[in-house]
Amino acid sequence: MLCDGLVCDGYIFRYMWEELAESLRVAHFHYRGHGRSGLPVDREQIDVSDHAADLNTVREHLGDPEVVLIGHSLGTQVALEAYRARPERVRALVLLCGSFGRVTHTFKGSDVLSTVLPNVLQWSSRHPRLLRALWSRLPVRAVIKLGVLTGDIDPAKVRVEDVEPYFRHALHVDFTLFVRMLSAAGEHSAQDLLPELRVPVLVVAGSRDTFTPPEVSVAMAEAIPGAQLVLIPGGSHILPLEEHERLRHVLSDFLSSL
Repeated sequence: MLCDGLVCDGYIFRYMWEELAESLRVAHFHYRGHGRSGLPVDREQIDVSDHAADLNTVREHLGDPEVVLIGHSLGTQVALEAYRARPERVRALVLLCGSFGRVTHTFKGSDVLSTVLPNVLQWSSRHPRLLRALWSRLPVRAVIKLGVLTGDIDPAKVRVEDVEPYFRHALHVDFTLFVRMLSAAGEHSAQDLLPELRVPVLVVAGSRDTFTPPEVSVAMAEAIPGAQLVLIPGGSHILPLEEHERLRHVLSDFLSSL
């Protein structure tokens, strides 16, 4: 089961999906208001536990098979909460470039995002139409160039056509919903669960990840009994696209050991 990051609809799993599907059944779902999923009927049900409940509903719909939960970014929190709510038949967890929680307090190595978000949410709630119009008209290529300038996208490691789908999808996600989901993820924490995990866990982090600083992943792995940590030098938050060959071997070794 593949669990996305926020405002993602599977772009990060482009290579992983194909490689895993060679030997395993692979399933992927969209969060509320993302991809093929419509906006939530109840706008209050958009926190991490709600996403986890959706994941577990999908598991049951698929016949309740034994699963390995693979989460990227926000998907790490979702996978952890899905395990907390329903640990039975979870064979293992793979946590990629993610945190156990409070992500807005560690983004770019500071808590500035958590401080700014309430004001952004208040403004977007007051001017939803204006913000939606501005958000949806941002030029994708310009946003990608900004990512290159900030160092979050390394054109030497990842193809523009591999990251472009993310930005195209992100610009179609309701901005206020995005901010509210990010705020909820920023206040969520599964830190208390980490010592209680009783399945094999693989934690993968990139040394250049500014969205989820590597020290967060290291601390998470250290708190999980028997967790395996793989820290990839030079890897950023989009590690599964940058280092998909290396990640394929890491995943293969881990899954074959189960």
